[in-house]
Amino acid sequence: MQRVAPFFDDFQLAPQKLNPEKIRLEWKHKGSDAYFDASALSDGTLRFIALATLFLQPTSYQPSVILVDEPELGLHPYAITLLASLIKQASVNIQVIISTQSPFLLDHFQPEDVLVADRVEGGTQMTRLDPAKLETWLQDYSLGQLWEKNELGGRPGVE
Repeated sequence: MQRVAPFFDDFQLAPQKLNPEKIRLEWKHKGSDAYFDASALSDGTLRFIALATLFLQPTSYQPSVILVDEPELGLHPYAITLLASLIKQASVNIQVIISTQSPFLLDHFQPEDVLVADRVEGGTQMTRLDPAKLETWLQDYSLGQLWEKNELGGRPGVE
């Protein structure tokens, strides 16, 4: 968390006095004894907390599949880099499926990690990227740049 929000010191995760079944998200800022709650964070920071919680669950709580639509929304570019690392770490033990429109997030993955969705004859066709076909391109461009140049597919088209 401190890499995404440098002011963050530590979570204060204790059961509420009036309702011990609930824990309120609170934390301390560095250099302050005051506690802050979710309303004091940006949407992107809250989103990163939720995603980090999802991808860093203890093994006994992990689902068999995690599916997230556009997890990069609202995140600082540095947080997107950390998110990509969390996704890769979680994918070692469980199936992780991410949809994105972010060339920057895509840049953190290898071609064999990517499926491109195209609309074909009224349906969706999924194609895994072929590293051999992209080898020459990847000497000069990242995956995100190739996507922006429409070399990977996955673009809206006229049917």
